[in-house]
Amino acid sequence: MDPTKRLSRKQIFNAVEAIGWRYVLGGVTTCVRVASLSDGAEFATRAVATAGAELRVDLRNDRVVLALQDPAAAWVTAHEIDRAKRIAALASEFGLRTSPALDDDRSVQLIEIAIDATDIPSVRRFWKAIMGYVDEANATDEDAIVDPWGQGPAIWFQQMGAPRPQRNRIHFDVSVPHDEAARRIDAAVAAGGVVLSDASAPAFWVLADPEGNEACVTTWQGRDH
Repeated sequence: MDPTKRLSRKQIFNAVEAIGWRYVLGGVTTCVRVASLSDGAEFATRAVATAGAELRVDLRNDRVVLALQDPAAAWVTAHEIDRAKRIAALASEFGLRTSPALDDDRSVQLIEIAIDATDIPSVRRFWKAIMGYVDEANATDEDAIVDPWGQGPAIWFQQMGAPRPQRNRIHFDVSVPHDEAARRIDAAVAAGGVVLSDASAPAFWVLADPEGNEACVTTWQGRDH
């Protein structure tokens, strides 16, 4: 297999599910629980040596969250799959394991902010400037913008035919592993929210809080054709 070829979401899922990684929003991610910050630092150092500079690491006192994505394509190729498998094997060497669960109540996830706009290029330029963001890889002037340091959520722009002042114009997309979506939706409804639409599920569900502010729970499923 060409190590630089862009894989389908289904191919990525099939390649990483059994080793405790999950495809989320253009990359693969996992969590390794550790006994201490020093243990986590030791594992993270070895993981970086195994995977290289493209590995993104979030080190905490009880866990290491890892993410892989081809920076040139903003996607996953066979190269990232190989690195994910190597890190899973490394975790086993340490007596640890790769898992999508951060704890008993939360999985790995990524957040996007979606902004409704009738003139996307002009609105996009403003948000790119004020946030200090850059173009996503291979982006046009209507595509998402991203934090070059990878700290803040991506921002994308939803084309509107006309302004809709009766609803919020900015909403969060909470991108979760496909097997986390139902639990997250159930929790939101139990907390007073409502499901406004599941017409595009399992790609995304539209929910609203008790005052009508909207958010979407999204997964990779239902997007490959």
